[in-house]
Amino acid sequence: MGCGRVGATLAQSLESRGHSVAVIDQFPDAFRRLDADFTGNKVTGLGFDRDTLRTAGIDDAYAFAAVSDGDNSNILAARVVRETFGVQNVVARIYDPHRAEIYQRLGIPTVATVRWTADQVLRRMLPMGTTDEYRDASGQIQLSQVDVHAGWVGLPVRALEDASGARVAYLTRYGDGVLPTAATVLQENDTVHMLLRADDAPAVERVLTAPPAVTP
Repeated sequence: MGCGRVGATLAQSLESRGHSVAVIDQFPDAFRRLDADFTGNKVTGLGFDRDTLRTAGIDDAYAFAAVSDGDNSNILAARVVRETFGVQNVVARIYDPHRAEIYQRLGIPTVATVRWTADQVLRRMLPMGTTDEYRDASGQIQLSQVDVHAGWVGLPVRALEDASGARVAYLTRYGDGVLPTAATVLQENDTVHMLLRADDAPAVERVLTAPPAVTP
Protein backbone atom coordinates (compact mmCIF):
# COMPACT_ATOMS: atom_id res chain seq x y z
CA MET A 1 0.00 0.00 0.00
CA GLY A 2 1.39 3.33 -1.12
CA CYS A 3 3.00 4.12 -4.46
CA GLY A 4 5.37 6.86 -3.37
CA ARG A 5 9.08 6.55 -3.93
CA VAL A 6 9.42 3.77 -1.35
CA GLY A 7 6.37 1.84 -2.53
CA ALA A 8 7.29 2.06 -6.19
CA THR A 9 10.88 1.00 -5.55
CA LEU A 10 9.72 -1.87 -3.34
CA ALA A 11 7.17 -3.08 -5.89
CA GLN A 12 9.67 -3.07 -8.74
CA SER A 13 12.32 -4.75 -6.62
CA LEU A 14 9.91 -7.54 -5.68
CA GLU A 15 8.80 -8.02 -9.27
CA SER A 16 12.40 -8.17 -10.46
CA ARG A 17 12.86 -11.08 -8.03
CA GLY A 18 10.04 -13.01 -9.68
CA HIS A 19 7.19 -12.17 -7.29
CA SER A 20 3.65 -11.24 -8.28
CA VAL A 21 2.95 -7.75 -6.94
CA ALA A 22 -0.12 -5.58 -6.45
CA VAL A 23 0.18 -1.89 -5.58
CA ILE A 24 -2.62 0.06 -3.89
CA ASP A 25 -2.82 3.85 -3.86
CA GLN A 26 -5.77 6.19 -3.52
CA PHE A 27 -4.39 8.49 -6.22
CA PRO A 28 -4.18 7.04 -9.76
CA ASP A 29 -1.42 9.48 -10.73
CA ALA A 30 0.86 7.83 -8.15
CA PHE A 31 1.28 4.81 -10.42
CA ARG A 32 3.31 6.97 -12.81
CA ARG A 33 6.24 6.37 -10.47
CA LEU A 34 6.31 2.75 -11.64
CA ASP A 35 8.43 1.82 -14.63
CA ALA A 36 6.61 1.38 -17.91
CA ASP A 37 7.43 -2.32 -17.94
CA PHE A 38 5.89 -2.98 -14.50
CA THR A 39 3.34 -5.76 -14.97
CA GLY A 40 1.85 -5.91 -11.47
CA ASN A 41 -1.71 -5.10 -10.49
CA LYS A 42 -2.42 -1.39 -9.89
CA VAL A 43 -5.41 -0.85 -7.64
CA THR A 44 -6.89 2.56 -6.88
CA GLY A 45 -8.40 2.77 -3.41
CA LEU A 46 -7.73 2.85 0.31
CA GLY A 47 -5.33 0.19 1.54
CA PHE A 48 -7.34 -0.55 4.66
CA ASP A 49 -10.63 -1.03 2.75
CA ARG A 50 -11.50 -4.71 2.64
CA ASP A 51 -12.96 -4.61 -0.86
CA THR A 52 -9.89 -2.80 -2.17
CA LEU A 53 -7.63 -5.35 -0.52
CA ARG A 54 -9.60 -8.23 -2.06
CA THR A 55 -9.34 -6.60 -5.49
CA ALA A 56 -5.59 -6.47 -4.98
CA GLY A 57 -5.53 -10.20 -4.18
CA ILE A 58 -5.04 -10.13 -0.42
CA ASP A 59 -6.67 -13.56 -0.05
CA ASP A 60 -3.69 -15.09 -1.85
CA ALA A 61 -1.00 -12.76 -0.49
CA TYR A 62 2.17 -13.97 1.19
CA ALA A 63 3.15 -10.55 2.52
CA PHE A 64 1.91 -6.97 2.83
CA ALA A 65 3.79 -3.68 3.22
CA ALA A 66 2.03 -0.49 4.31
CA VAL A 67 4.31 2.31 3.11
CA SER A 68 2.02 5.26 2.47
CA ASP A 69 2.77 8.70 3.89
CA GLY A 70 0.27 8.35 6.74
CA ASP A 71 1.06 6.60 10.03
CA ASN A 72 -2.62 6.03 10.85
CA SER A 73 -3.39 4.58 7.43
CA ASN A 74 -0.35 2.33 7.53
CA ILE A 75 -1.04 0.86 10.94
CA LEU A 76 -4.76 0.46 10.27
CA ALA A 77 -4.07 -1.33 7.00
CA ALA A 78 -1.45 -3.56 8.63
CA ARG A 79 -3.87 -4.57 11.38
CA VAL A 80 -6.73 -5.26 8.95
CA VAL A 81 -4.48 -7.39 6.76
CA ARG A 82 -3.13 -9.38 9.70
CA GLU A 83 -6.26 -9.70 11.82
CA THR A 84 -8.95 -9.98 9.13
CA PHE A 85 -7.11 -11.77 6.33
CA GLY A 86 -4.55 -13.69 8.37
CA VAL A 87 -1.46 -12.52 6.49
CA GLN A 88 1.49 -13.04 8.84
CA ASN A 89 4.25 -11.25 6.94
CA VAL A 90 3.18 -7.64 7.47
CA VAL A 91 5.31 -4.53 7.91
CA ALA A 92 4.29 -0.90 8.38
CA ARG A 93 6.28 2.28 7.86
CA ILE A 94 5.76 4.62 10.80
CA TYR A 95 7.19 8.13 11.01
CA ASP A 96 6.53 8.59 14.73
CA PRO A 97 9.15 6.50 16.59
CA HIS A 98 7.04 6.36 19.77
CA ARG A 99 4.14 4.83 17.87
CA ALA A 100 6.52 2.46 16.15
CA GLU A 101 7.66 1.07 19.51
CA ILE A 102 4.06 0.52 20.61
CA TYR A 103 3.09 -1.35 17.46
CA GLN A 104 6.32 -3.33 17.56
CA ARG A 105 5.25 -4.62 20.98
CA LEU A 106 1.87 -5.56 19.51
CA GLY A 107 3.68 -7.83 17.08
CA ILE A 108 3.51 -5.63 13.98
CA PRO A 109 7.01 -5.08 12.58
CA THR A 110 7.57 -1.42 11.81
CA VAL A 111 10.13 0.72 10.06
CA ALA A 112 10.39 4.01 11.93
CA THR A 113 11.67 6.19 9.11
CA VAL A 114 12.73 9.25 11.09
CA ARG A 115 14.46 7.29 13.83
CA TRP A 116 16.24 4.99 11.37
CA THR A 117 17.57 7.91 9.35
CA ALA A 118 18.66 9.83 12.43
CA ASP A 119 20.36 6.77 13.90
CA GLN A 120 22.23 6.10 10.67
CA VAL A 121 23.49 9.70 10.51
CA LEU A 122 24.53 9.70 14.18
CA ARG A 123 26.17 6.32 13.77
CA ARG A 124 28.49 7.87 11.22
CA MET A 125 29.28 10.79 13.51
CA LEU A 126 29.54 9.41 17.05
CA PRO A 127 29.81 6.13 18.96
CA MET A 128 26.27 5.23 20.02
CA GLY A 129 26.45 1.98 21.98
CA THR A 130 23.71 -0.08 20.33
CA THR A 131 21.52 0.73 17.34
CA ASP A 132 18.56 -1.43 16.30
CA GLU A 133 18.81 -2.92 12.82
CA TYR A 134 15.93 -5.43 13.09
CA ARG A 135 13.40 -6.72 15.62
CA ASP A 136 11.40 -9.93 15.52
CA ALA A 137 7.61 -9.78 15.35
CA SER A 138 7.30 -9.89 19.15
CA GLY A 139 9.65 -6.94 19.57
CA GLN A 140 11.62 -8.90 22.17
CA ILE A 141 14.63 -9.99 20.11
CA GLN A 142 16.70 -7.47 18.20
CA LEU A 143 19.64 -7.44 15.84
CA SER A 144 21.79 -4.46 16.77
CA GLN A 145 24.97 -2.85 15.61
CA VAL A 146 27.07 -2.56 18.76
CA ASP A 147 29.95 -0.20 19.37
CA VAL A 148 32.82 -2.08 20.97
CA HIS A 149 35.68 -0.60 23.01
CA ALA A 150 39.09 -0.83 21.33
CA GLY A 151 40.27 -3.01 24.21
CA TRP A 152 38.33 -5.96 22.77
CA VAL A 153 40.34 -5.92 19.53
CA GLY A 154 42.53 -9.01 19.30
CA LEU A 155 40.23 -11.11 21.50
CA PRO A 156 38.08 -13.99 20.25
CA VAL A 157 34.54 -13.05 19.33
CA ARG A 158 33.33 -15.55 21.91
CA ALA A 159 34.80 -13.27 24.59
CA LEU A 160 32.23 -10.60 23.67
CA GLU A 161 29.47 -13.21 23.90
CA ASP A 162 30.64 -14.58 27.24
CA ALA A 163 30.88 -11.11 28.75
CA SER A 164 27.62 -9.67 27.41
CA GLY A 165 25.31 -12.67 27.16
CA ALA A 166 24.47 -11.66 23.57
CA ARG A 167 25.38 -13.49 20.36
CA VAL A 168 27.53 -12.12 17.58
CA ALA A 169 25.44 -12.66 14.44
CA TYR A 170 28.07 -11.39 12.01
CA LEU A 171 30.85 -8.87 11.52
CA THR A 172 31.32 -6.30 8.81
CA ARG A 173 35.00 -6.30 7.88
CA TYR A 174 36.25 -3.97 5.14
CA GLY A 175 32.77 -3.92 3.63
CA ASP A 176 32.32 -7.69 3.63
CA GLY A 177 30.09 -9.74 5.91
CA VAL A 178 31.84 -12.32 8.07
CA LEU A 179 30.07 -15.18 9.86
CA PRO A 180 32.14 -15.77 13.00
CA THR A 181 33.43 -19.17 14.06
CA ALA A 182 34.96 -20.30 17.33
CA ALA A 183 38.35 -19.16 16.02
CA THR A 184 37.29 -15.68 14.83
CA VAL A 185 39.19 -12.83 16.46
CA LEU A 186 37.92 -9.25 16.53
CA GLN A 187 40.00 -6.97 14.32
CA GLU A 188 40.41 -3.22 14.30
CA ASN A 189 37.62 -1.45 12.37
CA ASP A 190 35.31 -4.49 12.53
CA THR A 191 31.63 -3.60 12.88
CA VAL A 192 29.86 -5.94 15.31
CA HIS A 193 26.24 -7.00 14.81
CA MET A 194 24.69 -8.87 17.74
CA LEU A 195 21.47 -10.71 18.55
CA LEU A 196 20.12 -9.86 21.99
CA ARG A 197 16.98 -9.43 24.02
CA ALA A 198 15.66 -5.87 23.78
CA ASP A 199 15.54 -5.57 27.57
CA ASP A 200 19.22 -6.50 27.76
CA ALA A 201 20.44 -3.81 25.35
CA PRO A 202 21.54 -1.31 28.05
CA ALA A 203 23.54 -4.00 29.87
CA VAL A 204 25.17 -5.24 26.65
CA GLU A 205 26.09 -1.65 25.80
CA ARG A 206 27.63 -1.03 29.21
CA VAL A 207 29.77 -4.16 28.97
CA LEU A 208 31.04 -3.78 25.44
CA THR A 209 31.66 -0.03 25.34
CA ALA A 210 34.03 -0.49 28.28
CA PRO A 211 37.36 -2.35 28.15
CA PRO A 212 37.21 -6.04 29.02
CA ALA A 213 37.46 -6.67 32.74
CA VAL A 214 39.45 -9.87 32.29
CA THR A 215 41.49 -10.91 29.29
CA PRO A 216 40.48 -14.48 28.31
